[in-house]
Amino acid sequence: MRLYAIFGNPVEHSISPILHNFVFKHTGFNGCYTKVLVENGQGLKDIFLGLQIKGANITVPHKEWAYRLADEVLGIAKEIGAVNTWYNDNGKIIAYNTDAPGFYESVRNFNFKQVLILGAGGTAKAIALYFRHKGYEPVILNRSAKRLSYFLEKNFQAFTWDEFRNGSYDLIINTTSAGLSDNTLPAPKELLEKIFSQAQNAVDVIYNKETPFLKLANDMGLITKDGTEMLLYQGILANEIFTDFSIDKKRIESLMRRSLELVG
Repeated sequence: MRLYAIFGNPVEHSISPILHNFVFKHTGFNGCYTKVLVENGQGLKDIFLGLQIKGANITVPHKEWAYRLADEVLGIAKEIGAVNTWYNDNGKIIAYNTDAPGFYESVRNFNFKQVLILGAGGTAKAIALYFRHKGYEPVILNRSAKRLSYFLEKNFQAFTWDEFRNGSYDLIINTTSAGLSDNTLPAPKELLEKIFSQAQNAVDVIYNKETPFLKLANDMGLITKDGTEMLLYQGILANEIFTDFSIDKKRIESLMRRSLELVG
């Protein structure tokens, strides 16, 4: 049996095992997917190889460590500098980023031109670069300046809360962990209210809950979405990789959607 896992901290909230195990069960694929709490990202590779894991998803806060520790990085992940999917190719770790195309697929039906991304971690990098490839120029907003250097070097507009001068944005994306295990907002409420007052859509990458970010956006009349569909679409892409593309993509999507209905 092949072993798969999600690595992160926290990780207990993850429903990725439900999605992947449902596919394995209903397609007869000989695999099992579990959760592994990893407190120190530097130890990812040792754990992955030590447990003889065939494939893994990596979530916050270890996506940049996953990039650094991989033996080979493929696709847009090379430019992003963060990965969320590992595949064990006879002891060689091949890394991908399925977050970026997964998120884009989840918001394709929204009407937007101007995009504002809250946060500056691995997920923000993935989304920003993928959106640029699709013809958009997202603006980045983060609490501190330290992580903004990456975006400035790549010629994105990037601001701290203190530097930010409110503009008009159609789509606001929260990529921070604010609201995941607490009731915090990803930016000061007054600042978010100004941003939301001119926005149409708000999306949080956190899934299966109405975060304070989404509640505020809902209260102000925006169209909102949590990260469930992002999880779905990135999971479909990851499952294809995990199973060596042996299962039809539409079959994976159908089964994962059924598993989400069971969770909901």
